Amino acid sequence: MLSQIVRPMVQTQIRLLANSRATRPTMVSTVAHWLGFLGVRAQVTHLDAGAGKIHISISVDKPEGCDAHDWQQILCNLDTAGTEADAVTTSPADFTPQQKSKMQRLLAYLIQVGNPDQPVNWERLQPQLQTFGLPEETILGIRSALKVPQSLDDLLEGLDPDVAAVALPKAVSIAMLDREVNVSEDQALMSLLKAMKHR
Repeated sequence: MLSQIVRPMVQTQIRLLANSRATRPTMVSTVAHWLGFLGVRAQVTHLDAGAGKIHISISVDKPEGCDAHDWQQILCNLDTAGTEADAVTTSPADFTPQQKSKMQRLLAYLIQVGNPDQPVNWERLQPQLQTFGLPEETILGIRSALKVPQSLDDLLEGLDPDVAAVALPKAVSIAMLDREVNVSEDQALMSLLKAMKHR
């Protein structure tokens, strides 16, 4: 899988950075190189170190494979949104009970197909879900939904694009818990992406 390929490359690059006499320009080119793996064309505009962290500012061009209309819409949204505090975002708290249930069942499905031959270890899973920033109501809903087999076809029927958009990043995080994405997980993620594009 992608993580099995990229992770050793990242570790090698970090070792090279640690032993480089030109750490700053090497770091600048490395960051651009890493983002290039994702099809993102980026230029580092600021790099500094402090408080045990590296602070980087980047300028990002339209990623490869990105629809020109989608990219223009992103730029337009950023121009008109003002501050982040003023921006309107969709969150599970804004969903109807039916939308909340659908999202909880979608995430439960990802968990079920991630390791279909193993029972869910809720004591281990619950704190992992909490690190994804899921509300307690959503986590309890997922726990309830795990008690019955979920069907992807049923979940995709009439799926609201806003629900798909909110669920997708959480679904990716759940799929990557074991550092692998199997065929069923990939199908679900691609289905969410497709549904999200109908916003």
